[in-house]
Amino acid sequence: MPRTFIVEADGGSRGNPGPAGYGAVVIDSETGETLAEAAEYLGTATNNVAEYRGLVAGLRAAHALDPEAEIRVRMDSKLVVEQMSGRWKIKHPDMQPLAATAKAVFPPDRVTYEWIPRAQNKHADRLANEAMDAGAAGRQWEPGASRAALAAEVREPAGATATATPPSGWAAPADLGAPTTFVLLRHGETALTPEKRFSGSGGSDPELSEAGRLQAREAAAALAVRGTVQAIVSSPLRRCRETAETIAARLGLDVRIEDGLRETDFGAWEGLTFSEVRERYPEDLNAWLASAKAEPTGGGESFAAVARRVAQARDRLQARYAGKTVLLVTHVTPVKTLVRLALGAPPESLFRMELSAASLSAIAYYADGNASLRLLNDTSHLR
Repeated sequence: MPRTFIVEADGGSRGNPGPAGYGAVVIDSETGETLAEAAEYLGTATNNVAEYRGLVAGLRAAHALDPEAEIRVRMDSKLVVEQMSGRWKIKHPDMQPLAATAKAVFPPDRVTYEWIPRAQNKHADRLANEAMDAGAAGRQWEPGASRAALAAEVREPAGATATATPPSGWAAPADLGAPTTFVLLRHGETALTPEKRFSGSGGSDPELSEAGRLQAREAAAALAVRGTVQAIVSSPLRRCRETAETIAARLGLDVRIEDGLRETDFGAWEGLTFSEVRERYPEDLNAWLASAKAEPTGGGESFAAVARRVAQARDRLQARYAGKTVLLVTHVTPVKTLVRLALGAPPESLFRMELSAASLSAIAYYADGNASLRLLNDTSHLR
C-alpha cells in the first residue's frame, strides 16, 4: 500500500500586501512523525499568495519523500481548500498559476483537502512566522531557527555589542532557556561488532569485549573532562549497561534504565552478517531495505516501530530532565533514529549515517519544539 502523508501549510502577510512568508510541514500519518519542514520569506505579497506558496512547498516536500504517496492536505485557509477541492472558482490572476502548480505535483486523485481551525495548524503557522521574522532580520529562514531568536535579532539596536562571550558546547543556553541536551553514546565493541553482525535486542545479549571495555574507559575520561553530564540513562542490554556503569563510576552518577533505548529486534537475522542474510533471506532483506515498515525475518521489529518507541522514550526523558544535559548510552538504530527525527530526515537516511562503536553524538531540544544536531559520530576520544 502507498504511504500516506499529511501536509499542513500556512502563509501570512504583515500588511496584506506586506512582508510575507509561508510554512509547511510533512507528517507521516501512521506514526505522527514530522518528516520535512519548509519555510520561506517572500518579500511583499498577499496572504492568499503566501498560503498557496506554502501549499506548493508542502506538496513538493512530500513528493521528494515519496512520489507515490497519498496526500491529505490540512490548511486553515478556507479559500485555498475550497478552490483546490474544485468547489470554488479561481478568479484572481495571481492565484491561477499557483493553483495549477500545486495540482501538477501529484495526480489529483491522490490528494484530498481538509479545512482545519487555525489552532490546529500551529506548526505550519510557526514556520511561516519564523520565515517572516527571518526576512525582517535580513536573511532567509533556516531549519531549526528559533522564532524568539530571530525576533530578538530584529529588536536589537544597530551597532549593539555583546557584553560577554556566550557559552558554547553541549550545554550552552538557548534563546528560549537552557535546552535539554542528549549526549548520545553508542556502546563499546562486543565480539560481534568487528564482524559487523546483526546484534539487536532479540539475540544473545553479548558483553563488551576487551576492546569495548577500553573504549568505555576512554569515553568516560573524555566526558569527565567535559564535565557537563548531569545524568546517565542506558538501554537495558548488557553492552550498554556495562558502558554506562564504567562512565557512571568515573563521573560519580547513577545509571537509570530506559527500555525504549534498546536496539532493534532483528528476528532470525540476529548474529548473522549482512551477506549471510542476503544469501538466506534475500526477499525479506530487499523488502526491509525498501520500507521502514518491513520487519526482519521471524517477527523482528520494523524501523517504523523502533521510531515510535524511541520517540516515546525521547519525550519521557525530555520531560524528566528538562534543561539538563543527559548521557544516553544506547545502540546504532536508536541514535540514528534520534538524529533522523531531529533533522526531519526520511527513514532511508538511517542507511546513510556512519556510527562507530563508542562514538559520541549530541542533540539539543528547545522549548519551542525545535531540535539542533550538535555532534555526530565523534570518535576523537578513542586512542
